[in-house]
Amino acid sequence: MIDIGQSVILGVVEGLTEFLPVSSTGHLKITEGLLGIPVDDQSVVGFTAVIQVGAIAAVLVYFFRDIARFAGAWGRGLVNAEARQEHDYKFSWWVIFATIPIVVAGLLFQSLVKGPLASLWVVAASLIGGSVVMGLADRLGTGKRTEGDVTLPDAMLVGASQILALLFPGFSRSGATISTGLLRGLDRVAATRLSFFLSIPALTGAGLYELKDALGGNLDVVPLVVGTVVSFAVAYGAIAWLLKFVAGHTFTAFVVYRVIVGVALLGLLGTGVLHG
Repeated sequence: MIDIGQSVILGVVEGLTEFLPVSSTGHLKITEGLLGIPVDDQSVVGFTAVIQVGAIAAVLVYFFRDIARFAGAWGRGLVNAEARQEHDYKFSWWVIFATIPIVVAGLLFQSLVKGPLASLWVVAASLIGGSVVMGLADRLGTGKRTEGDVTLPDAMLVGASQILALLFPGFSRSGATISTGLLRGLDRVAATRLSFFLSIPALTGAGLYELKDALGGNLDVVPLVVGTVVSFAVAYGAIAWLLKFVAGHTFTAFVVYRVIVGVALLGLLGTGVLHG
């Protein structure tokens, strides 16, 4: 159903939008619609979930030193009481705890996510609604707290916010997590980095869970591999760019872009160019 050319396009879209606060799910659904690919086909849903693993691999490579530091602190804390006081040890557990809400929600609301909510109308509304939330968070956030100030409540609230993106494709997982981090007073870099770290277990789990649908459907393995590799390469560049961008800019450009895309999508749906 998805050929190599289409897999390259979808891989580029996934890599560019997975970590930018513009909604990878929304952009993938729009792109699939424009390419004539049925967005509600379960094998297609599986395909898009699996190529996310390429983007996650990019996070693992880009943040390898940080991840190794967290893993080392976690390992030391398991056998040393004094090491358990280290922030990195606590942070490692917080990432695990903060992933639980999205896992539970994914299991409970699977039928909704793959059914009524898998609509381009929902994507359009979520793009616009999510932009309002991000705009407010960018303005109201104090930005006085750094990554070293992150607490368990911060991690839990940011992790739970991923449910918004699960239920409303177009809201954006990174948009929801970064906005929540900003509202908790984190600076833009700290909120963005926390969003990256929380993406690792959440998106890896989703990709592995959907693998059976991707491989069990009428999809060829070659396009799946191509899409994943392209996603990795593009996502790596997007991560590096985003971290440099947020260090000196607000999220206004993303807010405006989301509104434009959302309104344009409503127009395409309303005129029948795309079907929701």
